[in-house]
Amino acid sequence: MVPAPGHDARVTPPGVHRVADNGPVHADDLSALLTPEGQALLDELRAHDPAQELALATRLRRDHPAPLVSAALGQARLRQRAAAKFGPDAARMYFTPDGVEQATRTTVADHRARRFTGLGVTALADLCCGIGGDAVALARAGIAVLAVDRDPLTAAVARANANALGLTDLIDVRCADVTDVDISAYDAVFTDPARRGGRGRIFDPEAYSPPLSWALEVAGRVSHAALKIAPGIPHEVIPPEAEAEWISDGGDVKEAVLWFGTGHPGMRATLLPGGATLTGRGLPDPPVRAVGRFLYEPDGAVIRAHLVAEVAQDVAGGLLDETIAYLTSDVLVPTPYATAYEITDVLPFGVKKLKALLREREVGTLTVKKRGSAVEPEELRRKVKPSGPNAATVFLTRVAGAPSMLIGRPTEAGWETGGNE
Repeated sequence: MVPAPGHDARVTPPGVHRVADNGPVHADDLSALLTPEGQALLDELRAHDPAQELALATRLRRDHPAPLVSAALGQARLRQRAAAKFGPDAARMYFTPDGVEQATRTTVADHRARRFTGLGVTALADLCCGIGGDAVALARAGIAVLAVDRDPLTAAVARANANALGLTDLIDVRCADVTDVDISAYDAVFTDPARRGGRGRIFDPEAYSPPLSWALEVAGRVSHAALKIAPGIPHEVIPPEAEAEWISDGGDVKEAVLWFGTGHPGMRATLLPGGATLTGRGLPDPPVRAVGRFLYEPDGAVIRAHLVAEVAQDVAGGLLDETIAYLTSDVLVPTPYATAYEITDVLPFGVKKLKALLREREVGTLTVKKRGSAVEPEELRRKVKPSGPNAATVFLTRVAGAPSMLIGRPTEAGWETGGNE
């Protein structure tokens, strides 16, 4: 069943939430954690060892109510999990299991906040704010934020986070249906609709909660807007007036956003933490060509944004195969948008051939990458049994339609020189 418009389906109904990941608790457990006793308990658990949790829980229950100990231990565990997204802030913030999993990581939220401030935004409505990850980044950038979520516990967590991080003067948290909120006092909107339901991920944008059509209509009411969407959204449903940005962090694609009011419609790929941004130039698909000395593996955000042709032009390269996003070139050109490898061998696919070559070269550390191949990397490693002091990378792919193996090594030294080889 599709949730009603404005409902944030990332959380379960009130009364059966999990503030901890050790079982259902009631929403008032958060209130207990915010008391002086709860705060002292959380401070004591700041560096607790999950492996010793049973003994720790037994000891703590001698001096504290069992439900509070359970909630505090669960919250401490969630904070440890959240550190990968929120860094040091996680030790002071409050989470739900869904919030840890689905909140925007700090590096991405900071990037988005910088874009909003660059557009001159000073007041923004954050619709479907979740636990407040984006609201925190926006407030720290100096933007006054109205953070709205329909779910009472989620809104309470967002409010607790604003308070814990000293941002209550800039973040106004409201528990309400986003479709009922008056945004006329704000010059920008950020909408993060729920893209998960009872059966997992939702791929139909009109099944988002609220649906894409509603979010697009809201975007048209303000000067600037950003709408978070699934990275796999079909390009044909992207409005022509939107700027679609795919964002990767550390090489992993994290999200996609539709921007309105930037003055630059089209496709964009942004790579964090460096912040390099590639925009479309309207180029045709690159030609397929013979394997050159170097292979370029474009970043996932570049591929999702359909900007492989732009990278191909920058590195004077072409495709190995018309259906696969591997590029090849005879020159080494520094680019933040792809990882370059020097290719030493190009062979038809064959496990025996590969095993013999690796044995001859004494390769013990083998990195296996694949595109357009059904072979699983771990399965291949088991079969070739690499052994020796040297390292190599093998690409399982197609070259002009033929299953092939390309053996090579990364070219970090080439980037350091800053020149072509």
